[in-house]
Amino acid sequence: MKSEQELIEVAREAAKNAHIPYFDFPVGAVIETESGELFTGCNIDNASTPLGICAERTAIFNAINHGHKDIKRIVVTCIKGDKSKPETLMPCGACRQVMAEFMSPEAEIIVDGVRTFKLKELLPSPFTLK
Repeated sequence: MKSEQELIEVAREAAKNAHIPYFDFPVGAVIETESGELFTGCNIDNASTPLGICAERTAIFNAINHGHKDIKRIVVTCIKGDKSKPETLMPCGACRQVMAEFMSPEAEIIVDGVRTFKLKELLPSPFTLK
């Protein structure tokens, strides 16, 4: 199991792969599964804005693509976010909803420069069909 700081460094490295020609806002994320495996993601802009994807969802989908649905925690870093405005560093609502699909309410979301949250703090009443 990696330390929180080690995971933050992995997320920061992932942010360097962001494809951001339109928004110039690199974001990186790393998923840690219950077995300790890591899966990264970065945000990917698209000229047709709704078709871009956030780093958090890229990392989650990367883990799912490799057969892992046992997500223990996620680290998110917004290296150009304004640390004096924590809201510029937080996962968006769509990402929170996807997290709720694959993570327990007690799972950790570590937001670089802010703090560690439980998923239930960030999305107390997720949509569900279960």
